[in-house]
Amino acid sequence: MIATCRDYELTLRHTFRIARSATDLAENVLVTVEHGGLTGIGEAHPNDYHGEDHHRVHSALDFFCHWLSAHPELAEPLQSISNQQSAISNLLNSLPPEVKSILGAVGALDIAFHDLVGQRLGKPLWELFGADPAKAPVTSFTIGIAPVPVMQEKVREAERYPLLKIKVGTGRDLEILEGIRAVTDKPLRVDANAAWTVEEAIRNIRAIEPFGIEFIEQPIPPGDPDGLRRVRQAVATPIIVDESVTASGDIPPLAGAADGINIKLMKCGGLHEARRMIELARSLGLKVMLGCFIESSVAITAAAHLSPLVDYADLDGHLLITNDPYDGVALDPHGRLILPHRPGLGLLPRA
Repeated sequence: MIATCRDYELTLRHTFRIARSATDLAENVLVTVEHGGLTGIGEAHPNDYHGEDHHRVHSALDFFCHWLSAHPELAEPLQSISNQQSAISNLLNSLPPEVKSILGAVGALDIAFHDLVGQRLGKPLWELFGADPAKAPVTSFTIGIAPVPVMQEKVREAERYPLLKIKVGTGRDLEILEGIRAVTDKPLRVDANAAWTVEEAIRNIRAIEPFGIEFIEQPIPPGDPDGLRRVRQAVATPIIVDESVTASGDIPPLAGAADGINIKLMKCGGLHEARRMIELARSLGLKVMLGCFIESSVAITAAAHLSPLVDYADLDGHLLITNDPYDGVALDPHGRLILPHRPGLGLLPRA
């Protein structure tokens, strides 16, 4: 097995602003893993909220490349056509702590390993996961924070997308929702990115509920399940948590405190852990959404292969950029995800 990685800056069509930050580009890392005549592709996005940055992700992937050359035997089970999920799990579990501690890097490797396995078996990943592509959900399209007239213009530009997610957490959130509703009657989701206190969340959610909000995402900072429970009991709108949940171990305390969780491959370390999270959340009666950061069609398509297994999708990172290097998951005229039928991720390089 030969692994390589390279930097890739994703350029946004508009400045992307949420309650705590703003950016015009994402410094991602693309990974290729060559094994048995096939090449798997993965992608890492640094999750700065959880202490990762571009340099740490790149260092972890560089470390993996050197570590792998000293342990080539660990990759051999991926050559087999049986027990592929066990082979991926064992390889991920064998990663040294210098790699395993950086979940964005683990996510990129996990995606590349799955791509290899799918190609080896000649099957798209959704088939390996037992998913029905006809059940893939509609994805939302995100409108970042800006002056209200600018957000209204972004809504007009997003005419082809039937479901919008509105970023809030500014102190003028009611004004934002009034402005959005003045130009569209589409279903809306609202994401505060942990910007409100418990009291602010209750007050703000009650104020915007008349606008017909499907759910509120992460109203308060993580680490406060009792506060979440207070918010949930005080409002009628469902609560989905994002920053509050990274991996499987974070889910049980959220049962009863929220209505659902947002799983992101770059937070949890890839498809293997995401599948565990879906199963655990389901067992606890929680809804599941698949989300993303600013990512290309590599990571977005990987997540999309799991989308028929969840309730909601917010897989629009590749739609927000101008220089996507691959074609993968597509959208039908109604905004529903169309999964590739080609083996593995099913990616095609763009010219």
